[in-house]
Amino acid sequence: MAAQKRNGILPFIILTFIYFVVGFLTTVNEQCEAPLKTAFLSNVAGLKNTLITLITFFFFLAYLLVSPLGGKWIERHGYKATLVRSLLVMVSGLLMCFFSSVLAIYCEGGCVDIAGNLIPYGYFVFLLGSFLLGASAALLQVVINPYINVYELPGTTPLQRMNITTGINSLGTFIAPIFVPVVMFGGVAMSEVKSSQLLFPFLALTICMLIVTIVTQRIHLPDIAGTHAEGDEKLPRSIWSFRHLTLGVIAIFFYVGTEVGVGTNVTLHAHEIIAEEGNLTLFGLERLSIFGVPFDTFFILSSLYWGGMMVGRIIFSRFNKVEPRPLLSWVTILAACIIILAMIADNLYVLISVGLFHSVMWSCIFTLAVKGLKKYTSKASSVFMMGVFGGAVFPLLQAWLADACGSWRWTWFIMVACELVMFAYARWGSKIVDPYCLQGRDNRQ
Repeated sequence: MAAQKRNGILPFIILTFIYFVVGFLTTVNEQCEAPLKTAFLSNVAGLKNTLITLITFFFFLAYLLVSPLGGKWIERHGYKATLVRSLLVMVSGLLMCFFSSVLAIYCEGGCVDIAGNLIPYGYFVFLLGSFLLGASAALLQVVINPYINVYELPGTTPLQRMNITTGINSLGTFIAPIFVPVVMFGGVAMSEVKSSQLLFPFLALTICMLIVTIVTQRIHLPDIAGTHAEGDEKLPRSIWSFRHLTLGVIAIFFYVGTEVGVGTNVTLHAHEIIAEEGNLTLFGLERLSIFGVPFDTFFILSSLYWGGMMVGRIIFSRFNKVEPRPLLSWVTILAACIIILAMIADNLYVLISVGLFHSVMWSCIFTLAVKGLKKYTSKASSVFMMGVFGGAVFPLLQAWLADACGSWRWTWFIMVACELVMFAYARWGSKIVDPYCLQGRDNRQ
């Protein structure tokens, strides 16, 4: 613990900044769906929603496949080395997105014919980039979540620290929906975007993350003893033997499914409304402008959603006596009511207000899932991150239903079901019943 006191707040700041980057690039990847639907899939006759949602699917598929590797790296190399390796994976993912644009420029006619649909090579390279970005995000969160949860700062609780960190993460998700249309696509209308416009933004992002990786390699980030097995030490129990963790992985699977589903598919739903009705306005405006660069109003929907999450996390980070179980119970029920109301009213602005209630769900579920796990904490974090795969499943399922039904409107009932699963975890699934975890604890936690 002495090392933590010597270093004070610096490690916390470093990891919080990297968490900001994770949120920013996750949402950049998601927000590329709507413009790349035009740029890459203009010659696709059907299943456009399903195909373009594969960008998000491959991103979150990486969580399922790669997260266990993060726990092994921490046990073998420690937190800092795992952090640096994860950042290098992120650099490689950004390079793949850059090369997708290179292919679009120099191999313009190169396409794969799938059931009569011409799909350019660049689309598949971008999918690979999305997978690598998802892999890096998974590995980084395997490091950051347990570190922040255990790293003690005076006057803070684990839930507070998680809310502060995820609040900064939400700042990245708030900025990204504006970054995509304004910076990456220069305010061009969605009907006119080109995949070649990815070239310089992704090259710049690659260089920036390479610099962050070099700086991270040079700073001092102390390891935290007692949160993972050391070297070749074998832990006697399976990580899945802890009931509240196993059910927590299921809960986070459904949480990320609804969080990403709303943040991503609300843009595609808005795109559908514009195609059918000719407009979607905010304060009577169809186009907005930032620094003189115009962009379509529907991009602001996702930004407002992530902004609501940022505000909620900042507010709750100031409370150190809030218990995660009752808080999770209340916000899941309120979120379900909001989504139902939005479907009935067919109002996307009501729908995105659910972000305020989603804001604290991640912190609550993670805090409850790893409570009392001690040396199993880092391994618990790696299996916990596997549940983030829900962000691949539910948005894709919803997109498939939208293609099948011809409308997005009633597909949001999937998200209501996700909220109810999380409510069940808050009320019953999160209770600790294992004697190992209850040593010195109240079993009503």
